[in-house]
Amino acid sequence: MKVDVLLGLQWGDEGKGKIVDVLTPKYDIITRFQGGPNAGHTLEFNKIKHVLHTIPSGIFRDDKLNVIGNGVVIDPVIFKKEIEGIKAIGIDLSKNLFISKKAHLILPSHRILDAASEAAKGKSKIGSTLKGIGPTYMDKTGRNGLRVGDILTNFDEKYKALVEKHGEMLDKYFSFEYDLSEYEAEWFEGIKLLQEFQLIDSEQFLNDSLKNGKSILAEGAQGTLLDIDFGSYPFVTSSNTVCAGACTGLGIAPNKIGEVIGIFKAYCTRVGMGPFPTELFDEVGTELRVKGNEFGSTTGRERRCGWLDMVSLKYSIMINGVTQLTMMKSDVLDDFDTIKICTGYKLDGKEIDYVPYEMTADIKPVYTEFKGWKTDMTSMSNENEFPEAFKAYVDFIEKATGIAITVVSVGPNRSQTIERK
Repeated sequence: MKVDVLLGLQWGDEGKGKIVDVLTPKYDIITRFQGGPNAGHTLEFNKIKHVLHTIPSGIFRDDKLNVIGNGVVIDPVIFKKEIEGIKAIGIDLSKNLFISKKAHLILPSHRILDAASEAAKGKSKIGSTLKGIGPTYMDKTGRNGLRVGDILTNFDEKYKALVEKHGEMLDKYFSFEYDLSEYEAEWFEGIKLLQEFQLIDSEQFLNDSLKNGKSILAEGAQGTLLDIDFGSYPFVTSSNTVCAGACTGLGIAPNKIGEVIGIFKAYCTRVGMGPFPTELFDEVGTELRVKGNEFGSTTGRERRCGWLDMVSLKYSIMINGVTQLTMMKSDVLDDFDTIKICTGYKLDGKEIDYVPYEMTADIKPVYTEFKGWKTDMTSMSNENEFPEAFKAYVDFIEKATGIAITVVSVGPNRSQTIERK
């Protein structure tokens, strides 16, 4: 058996959670392989909206196993709130949620370091969600971090030593007021809850599962253009959001990767700072934001909106080895007379068709225009119902990328998902 990987091809917020939920019946195990609670995956079904931050999006199917992999960073406070919210709708996670012992813990002092560092940057800030993600990954690569498995032995001693180190850093490098105790009590309650779950050597568990014929879907967080190596650095997240991150974030070999499902919106959005070549500052951008309900599920921040960027989309497909595409939020474009796709960049007077080393404000998009379909697609259930103008839009993307769009989403609900043959 192979591990299929599902990930975002833009700057995150592509709708990965919904598609994982839709695909879950086809798999035995759903995993998260990187990122932390700065990612919010929104699912809608039975007229209820659910937002997950750490737990895999397959959790609402009670016959499936879900694994939080070693590449994820976990905030016990947010984890506890997630668990309580899911329990409130009658779902027991004690039997089907597994957590890697090697996943790192976000400490209260990590959140304070995050806030202090961002404040110190002033106008150069990167737009952190202030969840402590960056400092946690810094401790991981600096070999100072605390892992989930540490809560089983001498944890208080390890915790105290790391917090003292963080305190020294705050005193030495930042002039920042903080109160650790305010968050600490709640954090330790979350640690107690973590101890109630099945803490496993996830790499062994997943590889044994493959040998036993189990099917696995790996769920990424954020998007390719936020990858620490291949994204719009330094305005990126702190982990590898690309397909290769599934190998290191789960402990599976590259030859165990099967299908790579790339998710993208029919347009583009971005949260926080950083380059965005197709961003729209006019009424069209506002209309996309309102119709698409483009507000962060974790932060509530307004998302920046613009037309689909084919240059960066092809780049993401290349980096990830995408084998099939899923297009989200097609219905948001239902009312537009004209729709555009960026098919090239103008930089220093030359037109290029690739993502350069540095995405600067000097990049100007080159657009191809399409006739809008002016049709409500939200109640459609079959691709034969698609208007001709929409078919032309899909056909153009498939020819430009060389990859088939196998799924089209026409609304936020689980049922508003059309599989194409």
